[in-house]
Amino acid sequence: MDRARRKALLQAYKLAFPPMGIYAVRNLRSGRMLIGQSANTTGALNRHRTQLRLGMHRIAQLQNDWRELGEEAFAFEVLQLQEERAEATFDYAAEREAWLDAWRERMPPEDAYL
Repeated sequence: MDRARRKALLQAYKLAFPPMGIYAVRNLRSGRMLIGQSANTTGALNRHRTQLRLGMHRIAQLQNDWRELGEEAFAFEVLQLQEERAEATFDYAAEREAWLDAWRERMPPEDAYL
Protein backbone atom coordinates (compact mmCIF):
# COMPACT_ATOMS: atom_id res chain seq x y z
CA MET A 1 0.00 0.00 0.00
CA ASP A 2 1.40 3.35 -0.93
CA ARG A 3 1.95 6.10 1.59
CA ALA A 4 -0.81 8.43 0.32
CA ARG A 5 -3.42 5.65 0.45
CA ARG A 6 -2.36 4.67 3.95
CA LYS A 7 -2.57 8.29 5.09
CA ALA A 8 -6.06 8.66 3.59
CA LEU A 9 -7.29 5.48 5.30
CA LEU A 10 -5.89 6.62 8.64
CA GLN A 11 -7.60 9.99 8.30
CA ALA A 12 -10.92 8.33 7.41
CA TYR A 13 -10.60 6.07 10.48
CA LYS A 14 -9.98 9.04 12.76
CA LEU A 15 -13.01 10.90 11.39
CA ALA A 16 -15.38 7.91 11.52
CA PHE A 17 -18.22 7.92 14.04
CA PRO A 18 -17.28 5.45 16.81
CA PRO A 19 -19.50 2.45 17.66
CA MET A 20 -21.26 3.95 20.71
CA GLY A 21 -24.08 2.19 22.50
CA ILE A 22 -25.16 -0.62 24.79
CA TYR A 23 -23.30 -3.94 25.02
CA ALA A 24 -23.63 -7.22 26.92
CA VAL A 25 -21.44 -10.03 28.12
CA ARG A 26 -23.86 -12.98 28.16
CA ASN A 27 -23.44 -16.31 29.93
CA LEU A 28 -24.95 -18.69 27.36
CA ARG A 29 -25.58 -21.43 29.90
CA SER A 30 -27.30 -19.49 32.69
CA GLY A 31 -28.57 -16.49 30.74
CA ARG A 32 -26.96 -14.05 33.18
CA MET A 33 -25.64 -10.85 31.63
CA LEU A 34 -23.45 -7.89 32.30
CA ILE A 35 -24.99 -4.93 30.48
CA GLY A 36 -23.03 -1.72 30.02
CA GLN A 37 -22.73 1.38 27.87
CA SER A 38 -19.73 2.87 26.17
CA ALA A 39 -18.59 5.53 23.75
CA ASN A 40 -16.68 2.66 22.11
CA THR A 41 -18.51 -0.68 22.38
CA THR A 42 -15.77 -2.55 20.54
CA GLY A 43 -13.15 -1.37 23.01
CA ALA A 44 -15.38 -2.07 26.02
CA LEU A 45 -16.09 -5.64 24.92
CA ASN A 46 -12.39 -6.23 24.22
CA ARG A 47 -11.54 -4.90 27.69
CA HIS A 48 -14.03 -7.26 29.39
CA ARG A 49 -12.78 -10.23 27.36
CA THR A 50 -9.15 -9.42 28.20
CA GLN A 51 -9.86 -8.97 31.91
CA LEU A 52 -11.72 -12.29 32.00
CA ARG A 53 -8.92 -14.10 30.17
CA LEU A 54 -6.36 -12.67 32.60
CA GLY A 55 -8.51 -13.56 35.63
CA MET A 56 -8.74 -9.91 36.67
CA HIS A 57 -12.39 -8.96 36.10
CA ARG A 58 -13.89 -6.67 38.76
CA ILE A 59 -17.13 -8.69 38.96
CA ALA A 60 -16.21 -11.78 40.96
CA GLN A 61 -19.25 -13.88 40.01
CA LEU A 62 -18.68 -13.26 36.31
CA GLN A 63 -15.01 -14.18 36.69
CA ASN A 64 -15.92 -17.36 38.62
CA ASP A 65 -18.42 -18.41 35.95
CA TRP A 66 -15.79 -17.76 33.26
CA ARG A 67 -13.29 -19.99 35.11
CA GLU A 68 -15.84 -22.77 35.59
CA LEU A 69 -17.50 -22.72 32.17
CA GLY A 70 -14.78 -21.42 29.86
CA GLU A 71 -14.75 -18.78 27.16
CA GLU A 72 -17.01 -20.74 24.81
CA ALA A 73 -19.90 -20.32 27.29
CA PHE A 74 -19.96 -16.53 26.82
CA ALA A 75 -21.11 -14.18 24.08
CA PHE A 76 -19.96 -10.57 23.66
CA GLU A 77 -22.72 -8.58 21.99
CA VAL A 78 -23.66 -5.07 20.95
CA LEU A 79 -27.32 -4.62 21.88
CA GLN A 80 -27.99 -1.11 20.60
CA LEU A 81 -25.90 1.37 18.62
CA GLN A 82 -26.23 5.14 18.54
CA GLU A 83 -26.52 6.97 15.29
CA GLU A 84 -24.59 10.13 14.55
CA ARG A 85 -26.72 13.26 15.00
CA ALA A 86 -26.54 16.48 13.02
CA GLU A 87 -26.78 18.61 16.19
CA ALA A 88 -23.27 19.41 17.40
CA THR A 89 -24.46 19.69 21.03
CA PHE A 90 -26.34 16.37 21.16
CA ASP A 91 -25.70 14.59 24.50
CA TYR A 92 -24.75 11.05 23.46
CA ALA A 93 -23.77 10.07 27.01
CA ALA A 94 -27.18 11.01 28.43
CA GLU A 95 -28.93 9.02 25.72
CA ARG A 96 -26.76 5.96 26.45
CA GLU A 97 -27.47 6.24 30.18
CA ALA A 98 -31.24 6.32 29.49
CA TRP A 99 -30.92 3.30 27.21
CA LEU A 100 -28.85 1.47 29.82
CA ASP A 101 -31.50 2.09 32.49
CA ALA A 102 -34.20 0.77 30.13
CA TRP A 103 -32.20 -2.38 29.32
CA ARG A 104 -31.52 -3.07 32.99
CA GLU A 105 -35.19 -2.56 33.94
CA ARG A 106 -36.19 -5.28 31.46
CA MET A 107 -33.77 -7.76 32.96
CA PRO A 108 -34.70 -9.71 36.11
CA PRO A 109 -32.24 -8.88 38.93
CA GLU A 110 -31.24 -12.53 39.33
CA ASP A 111 -30.03 -12.53 35.71
CA ALA A 112 -27.68 -9.57 36.15
CA TYR A 113 -24.00 -9.57 36.94
CA LEU A 114 -23.55 -6.57 39.20
